Amino acid sequence: MKSITEKLFCVFIILSISSINLFSQDSAIESISTGTKEVKIPLSLLSKSIPTQIDPLKTNIDYTLLAGVGGVTLGIGVGVHIYQANAWWQEQGSTFKVVNDWEYALWLDKMGHFFGTALIAHGLSAGFEAANVDLERSAIYGAIGAFAFEAFVEIEDGFGPQWGFSPGDLGADFLGALYTVGQYYYPTLKHIQPRISYFPSEKYRNGDHEGNIIDDYAGQKYWLGLRMKELLPSSISEYWPSFLMLSVGMGLRDWDGFGGGKQDIYIALDFDAETLPLHGPIWQFVKNTLNFIHFPMPGIRITPDAAAFVIVY
Repeated sequence: MKSITEKLFCVFIILSISSINLFSQDSAIESISTGTKEVKIPLSLLSKSIPTQIDPLKTNIDYTLLAGVGGVTLGIGVGVHIYQANAWWQEQGSTFKVVNDWEYALWLDKMGHFFGTALIAHGLSAGFEAANVDLERSAIYGAIGAFAFEAFVEIEDGFGPQWGFSPGDLGADFLGALYTVGQYYYPTLKHIQPRISYFPSEKYRNGDHEGNIIDDYAGQKYWLGLRMKELLPSSISEYWPSFLMLSVGMGLRDWDGFGGGKQDIYIALDFDAETLPLHGPIWQFVKNTLNFIHFPMPGIRITPDAAAFVIVY
């Protein structure tokens, strides 16, 4: 149904600010010095035979900070709910209904749900890490919190007169949460980054779009950014610039507001914010967040009729 991105941007903007403030404390205790760099070691991988009193990686959870994270998250959830209630659910019906909307926006809506859940989980897990919760549990709790929020929104949609509970949307939400947890257990997934870009569609620029930026699907593109430096064989990767990624994306043209329109596939260069020479917990959070955005770069647009070199934004 409607894009989950609306909730994401509201949640993420506020949560990002909160998370940055939380990271102002020097809580990078889950690391050891190797003489050249710091190496993070998840607490779950430590040997259980090491006595607690001499464990250099043991951390104490900052419950005050954790309560702050919970309070901020709850406040954001309530605020978004009120906003959604006024914008979408004013005329709630009493009958719960299920709507299969696989064709809506030619799957771009489902990509938005995947992206949005991963984005929310990123913000939540950052808050948990700031409170000294170990990396494994931070990833799990962040994913659970993000999925629970999206599931709540989907259930509310089920009672909306113009909407309905979408199993496809919830499935995409689940995959977004699963991806976040998977990054911890399968580090290769860290080199495959969901991203978004936006430029107002022609209808929006001309004032013919009845909605807002959030449901201007013809102006949105969703991407998977590939960190080629890490994914290519070593014999090739040594020649690949570390700051340069390769992204594959999808967008819409001539969208009719539901399931009609044309899909465009994009292959474009991308920028890896991880390579910025900025260090410390705050900057790491900023860099990780920037990597959810596709920046304008040269690429190829592939349409049903032709292919062309373009600057993709």
